[in-house]
Amino acid sequence: MNKMTSETSKNWAAIKNPPYPAEGAGNQTFSFYTLCGAVLGFPLFLVIYFRLSLLFYPFLLPIGLPIFAGYFVLSSKYATPYNNKVQLPGRKIEEYINIKDSSLAAYSNRNKIPMELFFENYFDGKIDLCGDALDILEARHDWASFEFTMGQLKFFLTQWIPEVLVHSKKQDEEQVRDHYDRGDDFYAAFLGPRMVYTSGIISDQNKRETLEEIQDNKLKLVCERMRMKEGERHLDIGCGWGTLVAYAAKHYGVDSTGITLGRNQTQFGNNRIKEFGVNGQQARIICMDYRDIPRRPKYHKITCLEMAEHVGVRLFTTFLEQVRDMLEDDGLFFLQIAGLRRTWQYEDFIWGLFMAKYIFPGADASCPLGWVIDKLEVSGFEIQSVDTIGVHYSGTIWRWYQNWLKNKDTITGKYGKR
Repeated sequence: MNKMTSETSKNWAAIKNPPYPAEGAGNQTFSFYTLCGAVLGFPLFLVIYFRLSLLFYPFLLPIGLPIFAGYFVLSSKYATPYNNKVQLPGRKIEEYINIKDSSLAAYSNRNKIPMELFFENYFDGKIDLCGDALDILEARHDWASFEFTMGQLKFFLTQWIPEVLVHSKKQDEEQVRDHYDRGDDFYAAFLGPRMVYTSGIISDQNKRETLEEIQDNKLKLVCERMRMKEGERHLDIGCGWGTLVAYAAKHYGVDSTGITLGRNQTQFGNNRIKEFGVNGQQARIICMDYRDIPRRPKYHKITCLEMAEHVGVRLFTTFLEQVRDMLEDDGLFFLQIAGLRRTWQYEDFIWGLFMAKYIFPGADASCPLGWVIDKLEVSGFEIQSVDTIGVHYSGTIWRWYQNWLKNKDTITGKYGKR
């Protein structure tokens, strides 16, 4: 299993090393007991203060929801970072961004703007960047604050929570097709010719490999780690544009099946199989919900690269039990998850909600490594190996960003800026 979390490195030539790896406030100064006391205690206080019967207490518990939200808003705003030794530049906000809307005039000099207000207004054209986007975001702790805003609370309550609770076939289908069927050229603009929307693997930290090289490294690593052999049945759940399916069938002789909800991805993937010179009887991409995959015949190898997050927390164990049931007794399962770190910072939640809204809708099972391992073991899997490849993901995204800059004008001209 591969697991992606946040890491930093100052010495790798293979990535763009962060100049200001600052730490933000988070769980190290957060009191869960204080939160529980406020959420549960205030309704009890009302019962006592107004001399009500304790029978009223359960009916007052919903008051705890706005208290819960308010607690996070205040703690994210006023909590101080824990043991942060990074020296930031200390520049004025005007040196990073140009605010063009008068309603945001309060954010000037050293008065930091909440990150959610920044990116929403940037998308609306009310803020411009004073330089390269990556350089400015690397210094984000110098000009932006990571506090929860009303916009994020509204999204969390009205969209995120309902999606977490439902995760129906219709919901997942609509999210995937609205997102991934936007256009293959849109994704090719930054993914490049491999069309792999997951982390690559850097083979040498001192070498500047291309995006294609690190993605080829990853494809080979997955197949080698899975010990794929000719004639074995391989299933790739959430196969994207089908590159792993075509690669495994061509280079390792497996009978490979890819599953996706994307119509464009299905067509692209089947064409890719032909481009790789693989017979359509040996490999295929099927447009199907993972819950509808036939359980028999069983598979020798099953891979799932950054799709299980979309299964959702509520259905995660059921999904893993389904995978185990589809595997031969001596089969192997390769799971790659992009998750949050256990030692969380408020910044993680801000970006998590951003990702849920704009990048990976419905991917609420982006959880810490310990949670994922626990679910795997509860579902009957024996963990054979674990890798954390956050630095590799950093290098991958950097290369995606460089590709995007090259193709930005063409793509925004066709699809718009938002």
